[in-house]
Amino acid sequence: MKKMMILAVMMVMTISAAAMSYKMAKNEALFLSDKMAYELNLTPAQYEAVYEINLDYLMSVDSPSDAYGRWWKRRNTDLQYVLTVHQYNKYLGVQYFYRPISWKSNRLTFHVYNQYTNRNHFYKDRPKVYANYKGGNNRKADRFYADKYLNVHVAAPTTPHHNTTVVNRGNAHNNGRPANNRPTVRTAQNNYNPRVIVGRR
Repeated sequence: MKKMMILAVMMVMTISAAAMSYKMAKNEALFLSDKMAYELNLTPAQYEAVYEINLDYLMSVDSPSDAYGRWWKRRNTDLQYVLTVHQYNKYLGVQYFYRPISWKSNRLTFHVYNQYTNRNHFYKDRPKVYANYKGGNNRKADRFYADKYLNVHVAAPTTPHHNTTVVNRGNAHNNGRPANNRPTVRTAQNNYNPRVIVGRR
């Protein structure tokens, strides 16, 4: 009986990537962003931006190469502008946030459901932009989120790498605005072996 229940849950957590609609992308971005807001202790403004960034990323994944290609790198760049150094370091260490999807047999699997099995539970209210944001900020300039000053601790992000750790080297300011002091990035050992859930809602 217990095995049958687990199988039923697993069967609703994978979808065909080619068939992901805007509504589906919104729901997945909302669930992922809500858990990021909870674990990373995001401010309301950060939560709004993180939802936009996650939605843009999911809407841009159309092939296996997109999963951890240019749109994933753009997601990390945008998040590094939005999150504090402490939050970004923590994000890098949580693999179901950092590498949120797997692509197998033309289907996407969402790793966050390994940790959060109740897909109806949310810690936060929906972000305000949920109702009307249609995506597209990741198609704009790489510094789109840099000038919003959601995070004054990190100014210009370095190029994201797999399994990196950002070390804060100070919060230089210029007339109250973040200076372009880049955080130092060091490579960490990769020991991640994701547990892929088959199936989705």
